[in-house]
Amino acid sequence: MEFQKKRKIEAVVMEKGDSPVRRWEDLDINILVTILLSFDLFQLIYAIPQVCRAWRLACCDPLLWKTLDLSVLQSNFIRLPMKPYVYVDSASQEKLTGLLNICLNLSRGNIQTLIFHPNLYVNDNQLTSAAERCPRLKRLVMPSWNKIKKRTMCRAIHIWKDIESLTMPSINNPARVIEEIGRSCQKFSALKVMGTCDMMFASALASFLPNLEVLSVRCTVLSKPALAIILDELKKLKVLNISHCIIIEDPPLEPMRIQTKLDESILEKASRLDKFLTCMSDSCIMCQRTLNDEGFIRWYKYEEDLWKVDEVKSLAV
Repeated sequence: MEFQKKRKIEAVVMEKGDSPVRRWEDLDINILVTILLSFDLFQLIYAIPQVCRAWRLACCDPLLWKTLDLSVLQSNFIRLPMKPYVYVDSASQEKLTGLLNICLNLSRGNIQTLIFHPNLYVNDNQLTSAAERCPRLKRLVMPSWNKIKKRTMCRAIHIWKDIESLTMPSINNPARVIEEIGRSCQKFSALKVMGTCDMMFASALASFLPNLEVLSVRCTVLSKPALAIILDELKKLKVLNISHCIIIEDPPLEPMRIQTKLDESILEKASRLDKFLTCMSDSCIMCQRTLNDEGFIRWYKYEEDLWKVDEVKSLAV
């Protein structure tokens, strides 16, 4: 009798034209992916894949993995007075390794933009894994290389042949890395340096990246000779951002002589550019901060996402 009632109820539902109840796993994959785009990274990698096999498969859709933004993560670290200048505890390293592995598994090699926080210290093994499993990378934002050897970075760059844009820290003896970019990355066109751009760095750019089109060296110390090299030697440069920089006459001079405005020779050299972005105002908060921090701005002292800002929109995060 109970069985007959159940069948009768089902028949009534169908006669009214209502569709039968569908399971969540039967949801159209395109609709599901659109919904998943609104979830944050942690929900996407830890919660959604556990619902069912179909949802885990949807979590691998290339649309969800164009960008892997890890700027919400920071290492648990202690600053040191000597190289590598930070100590990162093992639990923090293991957490990042585990999270990276999950993301790289789900992304299936489709990541095109990879973003790290300045206080997220990636090590050699983590970078190597990311390079090998993100072969299509076009943009890398990695402001801190303290735990990475130059040869490891060069190997990663050699894999990333399609890379077009890089945000990097200022490093000692940059020629090796810059040369590898010039040799391996034929599409490379945009560079942001978060730190000092000295004569050595400017010379390396002139020697190995002659086709560079966009360069940002904001909020740092920039010598007039280094700026002259950039303007004279980078013939294809279209956009140069030196906003909030401390422009100095020549690094060896003591005390350091700071220019309060750009002279005519620099302005004339820069006139060929499509955009020459500058700010050297006493009333500018960022100019004041750069000066107070002696040209090496300490981003951790200020607003949480301030480091992401750039006057060049393509280099902002």
